[in-house]
Amino acid sequence: MEEKFQAVVIGGGPGGYVCAIRLAQLGLKTACIESRGSLGGTCLNVGCIPSKSLLNLSEEFHKIKNLSNKGIEVGEVKLNLQKMMKSKDKAVTVLTKGVEFLLKKNKVTYFKGTGSFKSKTEILIKDNQGNETLLKTEKTIIATGSVPVSLPGIEFDEKVIVSSTGALKLEQVPKKMVVVGGGYIGLEMGSVWSRLGSEVHVIESLDHITPGMDKEVSDEFIKILKKQGIHFHMQHKVDKISKTNSGATIFTSDKEGNRKNFECNVVLVSVGRKPNTEGLNLKKINVDLDEKKRVKTDKYFRTNQNEIFAIGDVIDGPMLAHKAEDEGVAVAENIAGQSGHVNYNTIPGVIYTTPEVASIGKTEEQLKDSKIDYKVGKFSFMANSRAKAIDDAEGFVKILADKKTDKVLGAHLIGPHAGELIAEIGIAMEFGASSEDIARTCHAHPTFSEAVKEAALSVDKRAIHS
Repeated sequence: MEEKFQAVVIGGGPGGYVCAIRLAQLGLKTACIESRGSLGGTCLNVGCIPSKSLLNLSEEFHKIKNLSNKGIEVGEVKLNLQKMMKSKDKAVTVLTKGVEFLLKKNKVTYFKGTGSFKSKTEILIKDNQGNETLLKTEKTIIATGSVPVSLPGIEFDEKVIVSSTGALKLEQVPKKMVVVGGGYIGLEMGSVWSRLGSEVHVIESLDHITPGMDKEVSDEFIKILKKQGIHFHMQHKVDKISKTNSGATIFTSDKEGNRKNFECNVVLVSVGRKPNTEGLNLKKINVDLDEKKRVKTDKYFRTNQNEIFAIGDVIDGPMLAHKAEDEGVAVAENIAGQSGHVNYNTIPGVIYTTPEVASIGKTEEQLKDSKIDYKVGKFSFMANSRAKAIDDAEGFVKILADKKTDKVLGAHLIGPHAGELIAEIGIAMEFGASSEDIARTCHAHPTFSEAVKEAALSVDKRAIHS
């Protein structure tokens, strides 16, 4: 069986399916290939969406257990983990079916199976039954995402030694969990299981968590997480993990060579992800990869083979679903002869713990390294009426602006709804706004967003409520 298309997208994750829809909207006969059996990629199936479901449900559980402190008396609160997991799975199913509907609505042909290059203009699809389909294509977009990486010599069994995928599917709350890696994913999943009753320990090789984040926010974040009962062991390197009858032993050493062992029921290894480029047959068609096995592309997302493009986690840049989506739209528009682009200076990053942490633009450390003169405005949620009214006032908003021009260069938030609040600053930065522009924009009272306005006022040392 052979079919012809103007564009074929390999991968049905956030970047891939968005790219396919935009290509179809622009009038190209488009196909989208996904090997998982359901659309949405890692994000929707075993990443962003199920983890946010569990983060929300575990937070609700934690809140209900502590309502009596606020004058709401409830009976004994019990955890039904099986039901909680079913609720998470239902959210995933509804959304994956929704993406399938969107492809159909936009007349994108959806193929279930694994796609690989037979030639530069031919894609071979193998489905689960071993059936093969050959697609002829004028343009191909590689959007195959990424997969979790482990430490040398340590393999995931997704029961005792788990990746983020296994951490979303545990059948019981581990008495003790060790998280290897103090990044976004490890801290989110550690928060979930800690709230559900697990004793959680985080082992990090650096002297701080969330590498790359503004240091002041990172320092505040670890203080809050410690108050919540999560234990941190900084500057510890994992040398080996051995399975035991009750779980695993993690063997570590610090920078002085002192050794320390950790016993646990489950160990989550969360030390990063790698591009999913294996099995595409890229060597056969001479597509260049970099030293990290990422696909090399130019500013138009084109590889060294003119008719082949790549987006998302398989190329350079932060491995974020929304970054992949924006690239998917941009490459589709470029292929259609328009001028698609992505502003990498305004891609936000969010950690969905409680409190949330959000970041956009430059950190204070990056500005110092670049020798850029800047001003800082900060405002604590402790002085925000809405945050105080609902007893959710940890954290602050921090805005960085150019010292001469007042142009907003970055913002870093830790506190309630930080992931939503960061969008306001993103819009401001897209329009080249100054901190003065944000400060002079009327914000509704009482709202969390007033903390953003006050931080902008603080850049000029004229905050009203602090």
